[in-house]
Amino acid sequence: MRIALHWQILISLILAILAGIFLPQLVPYVAWTGDVFIRALKMIILPLILGSIISGIIQIGSSDSLGRIGLKTLSYYFLSSLLAIVTGLILVNLFEPGTGISLKTNETINLPNVEDNSIGNLLIEIIPANLFESMAKGEMLPVIFFALLFGFFIARSAEKHKKILGDFFDALFHVMMKLTLFIIRFTPIGIFGIVIKVVAEQDELIDLAGSLGKYMLVVIAGLAIHSLLSLPLVLRIFGLSARKHLRAMRVPLLTAFSTSSSSATLPLTMESAEHGAGIPNKITGFTLPLGATINMDGTALYELVAAMFIAQAYGIEMTITQQIIAVFTALLASIGAAGIPMAGLVMITIVLTAIGLPLEGVGLILAVDRILDMFRTAVNVWSDSCAAAVIAKSEGETTNIAV
Repeated sequence: MRIALHWQILISLILAILAGIFLPQLVPYVAWTGDVFIRALKMIILPLILGSIISGIIQIGSSDSLGRIGLKTLSYYFLSSLLAIVTGLILVNLFEPGTGISLKTNETINLPNVEDNSIGNLLIEIIPANLFESMAKGEMLPVIFFALLFGFFIARSAEKHKKILGDFFDALFHVMMKLTLFIIRFTPIGIFGIVIKVVAEQDELIDLAGSLGKYMLVVIAGLAIHSLLSLPLVLRIFGLSARKHLRAMRVPLLTAFSTSSSSATLPLTMESAEHGAGIPNKITGFTLPLGATINMDGTALYELVAAMFIAQAYGIEMTITQQIIAVFTALLASIGAAGIPMAGLVMITIVLTAIGLPLEGVGLILAVDRILDMFRTAVNVWSDSCAAAVIAKSEGETTNIAV
């Protein structure tokens, strides 16, 4: 009897955790499988995004339809991220995890320069000066921007040109999905290599559970409330079953948790949303690549809680105004998180700067960042998939996840 893929992944995850704790000497021999798996996923992201977005835009057709779906998508992303941040704000004020923490921030923290990562520059850099350079650097927003424009004008070309290019990008998308299905078969092996390395590197796990456990619990509780209560409620309002949708999205969610990369998980998310949840390609092809780049519910919640935790640890009383500024800075900063090295830490420094907190406070949360990254990435992917389902329902499309 063949074991279902999501069970294979779960078994692999458990075995990797046990091996990382009890057999860390295995890491040099198996960690390479995780590197190969991530590289294989990254290999197909760009052609998949181009094929899916352009073919999706052509299927959407008129500018009115595109504008309507685009407005719905951006509105959902804004509101869901805001809801996540407010959830984190309530919990961090309620439990005050930073109160009584003894700071140890004497270590040198090498962070990338954040001066050029302002929201204004982010908006300007959406327009690619050189598309191929953006592709080579893996910059998703410029590629998405070009794909949206290109698909829009293909849909307005002469019928002959529209058919040729439409067939080409539709074929590209379907071939990339077949390649994705091939790579998916190796997910359990790749996840074993990734997780065993992560677990083996957490030498201070027991100490961390004592000193930063409350902070971690607040972050995880906020993510759980948002993903298990708030988003399922949104699905229910639109007549969709969260249970059916969760069953359809098991593979990408487990992969996102293991890899901590919503971009690398994108091919699996698209495959599961289309073939598992039954969401049409013209919706998934538009909403999911965009969501993997700008919709970061889990990251936004994490940034806000981390900033408030650091303020509490320093004994700084945050005013209502400062907390409101922190909320909207976390919301805007999460938009640019995907394409920046050390993304979570860079975005936290932007939030800290906006509300006048010392940047060296980041040293307090460095040790547990990798663990929490796994949880917040899974929430990011779950929110993206919920957006695709909600927008499909609002457009009158039939899915497999109706109540």
